[in-house]
Amino acid sequence: MELNGIEFDGPLAQRGIGIIAPFDLALERELWRWCPLEVSLHLARTPFEPVPVSLEMAALVSDAAHLKRATRDVLGVEPEVVAYLCNSGSFINGLAYERSLCEAIEEAGAPSALTTSGALVEAIRALNLSKISVITPYDEPLTLRLHAFLAELGVEVVRSNHLGLGGGIWKVNYRTVAERIMEADAPDAEAVFVSCTNLPTYDVIDPLERALGKPVLTANQLTMWACLERMGLPLMGPGQWLRSVFGTDSTDSTGEPGKHPADTPAPGGEHPT
Repeated sequence: MELNGIEFDGPLAQRGIGIIAPFDLALERELWRWCPLEVSLHLARTPFEPVPVSLEMAALVSDAAHLKRATRDVLGVEPEVVAYLCNSGSFINGLAYERSLCEAIEEAGAPSALTTSGALVEAIRALNLSKISVITPYDEPLTLRLHAFLAELGVEVVRSNHLGLGGGIWKVNYRTVAERIMEADAPDAEAVFVSCTNLPTYDVIDPLERALGKPVLTANQLTMWACLERMGLPLMGPGQWLRSVFGTDSTDSTGEPGKHPADTPAPGGEHPT
């Protein structure tokens, strides 16, 4: 059989993102929703640790030796950027430690490196935030480390809500996440940040930004958009305010041209400020 008259285009030239994930990550499907068609995700995991989600686990999964090994595991497919996809592991010991994790990944051969908490820093600085609310799935001691990380940035946590989970974070449903975000919001909070890359958030971002009239920033959103920005690729998925931070092309979650938040009336008819 001949293929006369049949033309084949593609596949699109692959562009890769290396992902270093904690051993318990269960939200790969959410990560893929942030990706343009030409992007592939190449995952490597840190070793299993028989401990609950806690300060101890955050320290174990952010060991520099683990990150270097995982980086080398994905380099064979030539990713353009390698991201450490873990919020707690990258905020647990402050800003200098977060930077040291990026340096470890680069020392292992990554062409570019970032962490989830580093992407949060970029967003906070670009949006000029000084007061935020936070929601985490963690226990109180780990949540307080996030507060300390933000304080080091000069950011005040005006209200905080934590779920106190030691595992199974990916099983939390959207209604619970949305309710906790609403509870965590405060009139003087300039944004709400939802911590943890294992907490489902994708489909709550747009409706809650409309309801609250302010940015709803989430761990996976920040990480994936920071990767796409470094690759010069258009952003995918929900979230309006962050497009002015990371975006090379403003499109909404359906692929239609998006609007800057200043052009979009907030609930009640007023423009967000």
